[in-house]
Amino acid sequence: MASNNLLIDNYYRKITYLRISITDRCNLRCIYCNPKGNYIPRLNHHDILSYEEILHIVKIFIKMGIKKIRITGGEPFVRKDIDLFIKSLSRISGIEELTITTNGTLLIDYINILKECGIKRLNISLDTLKPERYKQITGFDAFKKVWDGIFKAKELGFDPIKINMVVLNGINDDEILEFAKLTLYEPFHVRFIEYMPIGTENKFLCHVPSIDIMSQIKNIGELIEVKDKSSLYPGPAHYFKLKNAKGMIGFISPITSHFCKKCNRIRLTADGHLKPCLISSYKLDIKTPLRNDAKDNILKDIIIKAVKHKPISYLDDKIFGKESMYMYMIGG
Repeated sequence: MASNNLLIDNYYRKITYLRISITDRCNLRCIYCNPKGNYIPRLNHHDILSYEEILHIVKIFIKMGIKKIRITGGEPFVRKDIDLFIKSLSRISGIEELTITTNGTLLIDYINILKECGIKRLNISLDTLKPERYKQITGFDAFKKVWDGIFKAKELGFDPIKINMVVLNGINDDEILEFAKLTLYEPFHVRFIEYMPIGTENKFLCHVPSIDIMSQIKNIGELIEVKDKSSLYPGPAHYFKLKNAKGMIGFISPITSHFCKKCNRIRLTADGHLKPCLISSYKLDIKTPLRNDAKDNILKDIIIKAVKHKPISYLDDKIFGKESMYMYMIGG
């Protein structure tokens, strides 16, 4: 078996976390993902990695030191037979943490399967608590489906349930306190995320700094700093609690307080590229060699090359602002 040392980058960060985008398709049209409201081109079926190909790549990654896997999209639940894929993925030995990020619109349809497969943690994107505004932000009237899915997950014992709110200036920033108050009586982790412009022209049009979000929340109570012990592999969120709250409040600040020095992740895109950094345009094709029957040692070399191209920071002048892909194409 290969040494875990193979997944250490040039800055001595050990890569243990693989994010897999299984589709570029989504059933929503969120304004920050497609800010111009244009037609979104989609990959052809043949251009997307098959489930069998993804599982093959995952097994190689596991041998090289990956311990945590997150399934993303687009919206992962729009892909046909995702239930069979999750079952197969959950059976792979060596995965210590398997999670999924979803917009929640189809969550209730698959929640029992996730439970059966041993998935305990969920990340659900929800940018408003107002049904009409939800429709304005996403283009669809699906708030109730998301809300019902969240509470079904709670009923079935998923923990933690992380609700991710991208804070948008002049659009939903008036709901910050309502989201924060949700943690007083529900055991959710509400995470406020700074808008991270990728593939757009108006780089900071909607940006609200985390410090401003925090200042608002302090008006309803002291924020007590805590460490997130819910994960074997802590992420970029900085966590706090309001006094006597059942849940936690997290701040993810990619613009004002970058967390690159602790980054332990690499991404596999739906079209079969490895991306060592979300914001960098660098990507490495692993699909073509795989389909050309490359041996596993060749695929391992490609993975190592991708890891070695991980930049020291996405704020590096050479890469910042150069990514032309939209978020739905990368997998977040």
